[in-house]
This record gives sequence, C-alpha cells and structure tokens, in this order.
Amino acid sequence: MFCYNCGCQLSEHDFCTACGADVALYKKIMFASNRFYNEGLEKAGVRDLTGALGSLRQSLKFNKYNIEARNLLGLVYFEMGEVVTALSQWVISKNLRPEKNIADDYIDMIQANASRLESINQTIKKYNQAYAYCKQDSKDLAVIQLKKVLSLNPKFIQAHQLLALLYMESEQWDRAKRELKKCLDIDRNNTLALRYMKEVEFLTAPDESVKAPGAVKRRREESLRYQSDNEIIIQPLDIKERKGSGISTLVNMGIGLVIGLAAMYFLVVPSRVATVRSKMNQDIVALGEQLDAKTVDIQGLEAQVAGLQEERDDLNKELEGYVGTGGTLSTMDNLLTAASVYLETQDPKQTAEDLEGIAETVVIEETSEAFQTLYHTLFGVIGPPLSQAYYTEGMQAYNSRNYEEAIEALSKAALYDESNVEAWYNLGNAYRGAEDTQNAVATYNKLIELFPDTDRARRAQRAIDDMAGAVR
Repeated sequence: MFCYNCGCQLSEHDFCTACGADVALYKKIMFASNRFYNEGLEKAGVRDLTGALGSLRQSLKFNKYNIEARNLLGLVYFEMGEVVTALSQWVISKNLRPEKNIADDYIDMIQANASRLESINQTIKKYNQAYAYCKQDSKDLAVIQLKKVLSLNPKFIQAHQLLALLYMESEQWDRAKRELKKCLDIDRNNTLALRYMKEVEFLTAPDESVKAPGAVKRRREESLRYQSDNEIIIQPLDIKERKGSGISTLVNMGIGLVIGLAAMYFLVVPSRVATVRSKMNQDIVALGEQLDAKTVDIQGLEAQVAGLQEERDDLNKELEGYVGTGGTLSTMDNLLTAASVYLETQDPKQTAEDLEGIAETVVIEETSEAFQTLYHTLFGVIGPPLSQAYYTEGMQAYNSRNYEEAIEALSKAALYDESNVEAWYNLGNAYRGAEDTQNAVATYNKLIELFPDTDRARRAQRAIDDMAGAVR
C-alpha cells in the first residue's frame, strides 16, 4: 500500500514515514475495499454472481481505483450476459491504468471479433424489441424475440427472467421452471429468479386432500368379502339392486356422452384454436421478418443500381473527355498534326496559330506530362525565329509611328521569346509613344526584372523616371 500524498510505501504505523501524513483512516478504507474485493472474488468462484456484484460495487465505493475489483466486476457482468456494462467497466479500468492492465485483453477479445460485436448489437436490439412487445401486450411476439436473444447470448440472465415471467403468465409452468433453472445455473443466488421459482413451485404444488381416518375401515365393514374358486368377491351389504338398471345405465351413458362432448367443445376446442392462432402468429412474424429482409435486399440492390448508373454516367463523361470534341485524344491529335506540319513546312507562324488554337481548347497545365513536354518543345523551337519575325514587323510599324500595330507585333515577339530584350524595350517605347503610361511602366519594369544590370534596364529606368517627372 502506498501513501496517497507522496506515493511512498506505507509501514505498519498510522503515519507515512516519508512525508508524515496521517494515513490511519486511509488504511481502513483501503483494507475495507480489499476485503469486499476478496469477498466478491469468493462469491464469484461459487457462481453467486448477484452477491459478487454487491461486494464488488461496495469495494469500488471505498476505492474507485481498485483496478482488480473493477476488472472482476466486468467479468461478472460479462458472465451474466450484460456485455455492454462489462465493456464500460473495462474501459473505465483502462483509463484509470493505461499500462499493464488485463482489461486491454478483455476489450480486444470482444472488439477483434466483428461477428461477436454484431451479435451483441443484435442481442440488445432484439431484447429491447421484446420488452416493447410486452408493453404492447404482444406476448407471443415477445417470446419469439426472447428466444432469438437467448440463441445469440445464452447467458443473458435478464432475457431468461423475462421469458420465464411470460411463461408464468401463460401458465406454462414447466417451461418457466426450465428457464429459471438456467438462470440459477448461471447465478445460483439470483434473487429475482429464486422468487419466481418459489412462486412457480407454490402454484404447481399438488392439492392433497386429507382422508378422514376410519373411512377405509367403514368401507370394509359395509361390504362382504368371500372367495369363489380363484376369485375374491366383494359385495356391499346395504345396497339393493334397483329395478330398471338397464335403462338407467343407458341414460347415464347418454349423459356422459353429452358431458364429454360439451367438455371437448369448451375445453379442447379453445385450446386447439389458441394453438392454431399461436402458430399463425409465429408464421406471420416469420413472414414479416422475411419481407423485411427482402425489402432490405431490394433497397440495397436499388442503391447498387443507382450507384452503377452514376458510375456509368461518370465513365461516359470521362470517355467523352477523351474522344469528344476538345477531348484529350482530339487535342493530342491536333498537337501531333501541328508538329508534323512544322516538320514538313518549317512555317513557324502556321505552327504558332496551331498551338494557340490548342491552348484555347485545353488548359496546358492540366494535360499529361508527355503532352506538356511536346507542346513546350515545339513552342521553344518556333519561338526564337517567330519572335524575330514579329520583332521586325513591329519595328517597321514603330518607325512608321503606327503604335497599335507595333504594340501587337512586339507583344507577340516578347511572348514567343521572353529573352528578346529588344522586343521588351521597344514594346515599352511603343506604349509610351501611344501615351499608354501604365502599360509602358509595366513593360519597363518587366524588362528590369528579366534583365537587371543591363544597358536596356538602365534606359528603361530612365524612361520610367522621365514619365514620372512629366506627370508631376
């Protein structure tokens, strides 16, 4: 035992030898908790599960950190068929002591088996459904559900007790006694099962009537015994033979026949009708369950069909993206055609127009790596000569002071060859000549960014400064 204050091991003294804390009451509480734990362990060993529950709960009231008592309490609940309650106790135990705790093995034993978890879920659902049937006074349906519960979890004591109570209400004493015996086999001192068993035994005890003393003697005195050959004849002395005994015999036979028919009609027929109705109810329940299962299957198949149709639509769209107008295959074919035309004609302008058309139909960055490689390779091949051609055309327009055409041509020259510093510089000049100060400044800044520390960069900066001074 360890001190609650400093964690040091306690001695026989009523104080902690390490920190001096008073541990007299603490020791009594710990001893009481351990005593109740040992008591619960002994009761569980002789299958007194109800008594073990009481002792272990009392142990945890004194010390909620008694891990052994909590784990044993979970085992007792598990043995009584209350798996969810057992799991809750083991989870609490694991949270209190995360390391070196056997509760880990218990939890893994249940959670590792998916079929067992499903069986537990079904047990709880069916038991709750049976309880609901009892409230609705549908006792036949409740019996059917409880039988299914016990087929999944034969140790579920509460299901045995409820089924026994239903049998008792329908006066099926043998079946009720059989269920109660199963309860007591699991938990020998289950208070509720013992009370039900006492009630069943009281109601099924034979009604013994006490015979009056001397009655047999009087019968013997009122009769005459004698032997004829090998037979013993007993003849009453005070009874005289009545006349017309044959007619009375026939009348008595008729009355007996009528009584027999009436008894059969009032006793046998209702019992038979009740049996047929019970069988019909069972058949109806079975058919209902089959219909529910078929409905679930149909809904699952409909969902599967809807999923397949959606998948088919997605595949059709994807296929259209490959083979339709503007699709991947069509675009790839256009790119290959442009490359083939360039190889044959060496015409950079035509190839540029083809590449521009391709760029309008597809986002280059979203295409495949091979497509992008071919596109940029082809663009890089035609770029420098095409840039030079547009630069020459642009300079002719610039020298003629046709700034709009100069801007269009020089923009393409800079686009097709970003390293063409002259194209950038004269494009800025063209914007400046067209009095488009904003685009002129942006073009000069782009030139300074691409070609820093060059003569054109310095000239571009002076041009920016001049335009800024003119604005001021």
